[in-house]
Amino acid sequence: MSRFSEIKDLVTALESDFEKFYDKGNQAAGTRVRKGMQDLKNIAQDIRKEVQEIKNKE
Repeated sequence: MSRFSEIKDLVTALESDFEKFYDKGNQAAGTRVRKGMQDLKNIAQDIRKEVQEIKNKE
């Protein structure tokens, strides 16, 4: 479950950058959002691999 917490923390941390980009048009915040979303994608892929490995062991 620590991986799930990692995802929640990342999304929470990105919340202010989402607001700055979408509501205020801050371009630097958009860059941070894109980086954060890439990190989220990588974490999700790692979780998918981990789940598949556990599933295949059973």
